[in-house]
Amino acid sequence: MTDRVTKLGVLVLLAGAGMAAQAQSTVFRCTDENGRVLYTDSANQRNCKAIDVQGAISQPPRGAAPSANPAPAMRQGAGRPAGAAATGPANFPRVDSYTQRARDDDRRDILNDELRAEEKKLAALRQEFGNGEPERQGNEKNYAKYQERVARLREDIGRSEKNIEALKREIGNIR
Repeated sequence: MTDRVTKLGVLVLLAGAGMAAQAQSTVFRCTDENGRVLYTDSANQRNCKAIDVQGAISQPPRGAAPSANPAPAMRQGAGRPAGAAATGPANFPRVDSYTQRARDDDRRDILNDELRAEEKKLAALRQEFGNGEPERQGNEKNYAKYQERVARLREDIGRSEKNIEALKREIGNIR
């Protein structure tokens, strides 16, 4: 019960510290003889340390100037600012279609190389795994060591299969 009360007190204190950040920004974390933690705004007890609560402020202080760049109004359902062109701002760098096609081809080649390497890795892992009964190695006289290696192989095979799926998805997303 006291643990819940203490946690609730911390939340209330931090919320209050956020609201009164201009007046008092130092909060102390004190520990009494029984090991209980107390948060306070004065260090009049022993075992107190100042903590930073600046990150807990959720609203700007009163009288602060509004942002110089307020977010532009959004069009209903459009997902972009009202008046913005569908292609982006005028000063946004554009790439001609030939250059973009060359970049996409390079990306496809790189992803295909990664896919081939991952498929080769998966084939080697499956061969070593041997349908769930890999051959014991000389240092695996202890059965637990053998089981650990088998579990690692299973994890590696699953990870490799997921990587292959992700690479195929990426290749499919290239224009």
